[in-house]
Amino acid sequence: MQPLDYRPPQEPLDILHQDHEILLVNKPSGLLSVPGKGDHLSDCLISRVKEAFPEALLVHRLDMDTSGVMVFGLTPHAQRHLGLQFEKRQTKKTYVARVWGEMAEKTGEVDLPLIVDWPNRPLQMVDHENGKPAQTEWRVMRTGNGETRVRLYPRTGRSHQLRVHMLALGHPILGDPFYAKGPARDFPRLMLHAESLRLRHPDGGKGMNFSVKAPF
Repeated sequence: MQPLDYRPPQEPLDILHQDHEILLVNKPSGLLSVPGKGDHLSDCLISRVKEAFPEALLVHRLDMDTSGVMVFGLTPHAQRHLGLQFEKRQTKKTYVARVWGEMAEKTGEVDLPLIVDWPNRPLQMVDHENGKPAQTEWRVMRTGNGETRVRLYPRTGRSHQLRVHMLALGHPILGDPFYAKGPARDFPRLMLHAESLRLRHPDGGKGMNFSVKAPF
């Protein structure tokens, strides 16, 4: 399901860190990470990054509607090194979300396997028989006015994992065009932001943490 009315934000590239191996960028909400199918979906973060850094290589993605920290490799070695860290779950990702309803508990974990909902793709769904393992830890930051601000710590990196896990708790992420209904959907953007990313630098393995404050 590709966006029919794709109008990505035109703000300049927000660079968080750059050195000889890696580039960290703050992706805005509403911008694809990689090109979609069709010329009208060619504008994306990787193409914008490559205009400034032709050697940049994709390592991972964020959903179009999600904002926040993304890392790119600036050498093939860096791309391989970072790719393996993601594959082996050695990176540590933290997200901030605003969700519908006031959560009663302060912390918890969702452990629900996910699979693509084929007739409705790219939507995902919980499937205990055929789904791939997916775990998300969560911690309430504050509640009020019928919503909760929550910090999310995904242990796995399944597609739409945070969206479906919060929905399964009965607290869909505000502004979610896929999973929120009614007034929970009526927000100017998806209230989900990749706040921080901890990784090991490809040159020497030093642990580094990059973060950017949520814009909501």
